[in-house]
Parts: sequence; structure tokens; C-alpha cells
Amino acid sequence: MNALLLAAGYGSRLKPMTDTVPKCLVSINGRPLMDYWLELLSGTQEITKILINTHYLPEAVRRYVTKQKYNVAIELIHEPDLLGTAGTVRSIMPMVAGDDLLVAHADNLTVFDVKDFINSHRNRPERCVATMMSFETDNPSSCGIIQLDGEGVLQSFYEKISDPPGTLANAAVFLFSPEALDIMRRSSGVQINDISADFVPNMLGRIWVYHNDIYHRDIGTPESLAAAEKEFQKIYKSSKSEG
Repeated sequence: MNALLLAAGYGSRLKPMTDTVPKCLVSINGRPLMDYWLELLSGTQEITKILINTHYLPEAVRRYVTKQKYNVAIELIHEPDLLGTAGTVRSIMPMVAGDDLLVAHADNLTVFDVKDFINSHRNRPERCVATMMSFETDNPSSCGIIQLDGEGVLQSFYEKISDPPGTLANAAVFLFSPEALDIMRRSSGVQINDISADFVPNMLGRIWVYHNDIYHRDIGTPESLAAAEKEFQKIYKSSKSEG
């Protein structure tokens, strides 16, 4: 199985830090954010290749990747023009055809059991073609809030509204089946550019939800980055000792 880490964004809310450092390489407790993702995804034999898309400050990402020694193939996919997250997935489809694809926003800091996430996806209800990771957020108006049916299938999605109906949020980590990828491929003539904003709302009732109860945070603002610095060291050490 391949994984795609979406890492092309500008990280505008973290300026001036991201004037010279791409958001995916922002330091958390002395390590680049991307380092945690590569360690997490290379820790299972299920993931055989990690694709990383680049756009903003691509050479910094390239220099970082060439120094890595993780036991997994890593390939950079440069986008001279940003394609949107769904557009990026469509662009790599010839490379991942016929298999499931894990897609994650690499500007989030997270810990989860990758094998358990994959197993949950493989045991999803028949009507579901994809699996979305969820988490409990302390800032629901900044997230995509979701509601599920009794089976755990996505029924409603509220993207960054002022008065969201809950705190269960989209973690922007997905597993797409070949059928889901084909649906996304066939949507290329339609305005489906972003996975969360465009694709997910069109797939209500067909997305299984896996809950991450370990740790997940968007580090996109100085405040959330500071919170992550305080929280994550304890969470990370605990997860490593349990693993």
C-alpha cells in the first residue's frame, strides 16, 4: 500500500516562521513535523512507499528527505501549480492503481495505530468506499465537524462553521479504496478540488469513520503549535513505551 503526505501548503498562519521553513518541517520538540509522520508510517510493513507532494519551498523538503534512513521508499511529487488535495490524488493515480491509498495532511501532528486504522478500513461496511479518521477537537469552529449513524458511517459534515453541532472532527487522514479513487478520478471535470471540502460532502453514507483516541492536533497557528509543544512530548513518549 502507498501513502500520500500532503505537504505543499504555504503555512500562512505561522508566518514569519514559515517564511523560510515549510510548514511540514516546522519543529516540534526539536524534530521536524514530517519526521513524526515518516516514523509513524514506516513502522508497519503495510506501507511500502510514501509519496510527498511539494510546492512551497520544495528544495528544503527535498534536502530533508534525501537525508532520511527510514525503511520505506520515499518519493517527492512536485506541483509547479497547486492542484488541490483531490487534484493531487488524481495526479498520482497511475502510480497507485489497484490498491488502497492512505492520504494525510502532513501539517497535522498525530499519533495513531496505523495497523489498526488499516484493519478497520478493510473491515468497513460494504456500502463504504473510504475510511476517515476522526478526533475530538477543543476548537470545533476551526474544523470539519462530523456526525455518524449508529453503525459509525458518516452522515453529516459541517466544514468550519461558527456554531458546529459537536466536537467530533475530521482529522484529514483517509484510506481510499480503488473504488473511491475511481470516483475521484471521474470527478475531474467537476469542481472537486479539495478532499474535505468537495469530495467528502458528496460521499455521505459511504465513508466509514475510525476514531483516533490517542492524539491529533492541527499545528497551523502559533497557539496550536505552542499547545502541541506542551502536550506532545508526554503523548509521544507514552505511545513509544506502549509500542
